[in-house]
Amino acid sequence: HVQLVESGGGSVQAGGSLRLSCKVMSGYVYRNHDLGYFRQAPGKQREGVAVIARDGSTLYADSVKGRFIISKDNVASSVFLEMNGLKPEDTAMYYCASDPSKERLFLGIFSYAGQGTQVTVS
Repeated sequence: HVQLVESGGGSVQAGGSLRLSCKVMSGYVYRNHDLGYFRQAPGKQREGVAVIARDGSTLYADSVKGRFIISKDNVASSVFLEMNGLKPEDTAMYYCASDPSKERLFLGIFSYAGQGTQVTVS
């Protein structure tokens, strides 16, 4: 059982910023998987938000381009999602996830995922 331990999230007013953090507890997974975030709001489909591949390349959903930035720290085996210009439609449970395929990950298909953290924008 691989742990992805998430932190961050919370409630913020529209236009505000939040930063999500996710530590990958398995060094093997961190080195061999791509990492990303997906979100799910009540009654809505799971949506891939951002992915960062092992080579550092990134993918973003059109809805967050220009507002969200995904990054990682190889020393800390962690991935981060900086969310700026938040909108009420960004309200959802956000999950950190990993998979060997960045394309699958971007579709919200994953090998491992964290427990989720709630982001609420009012």
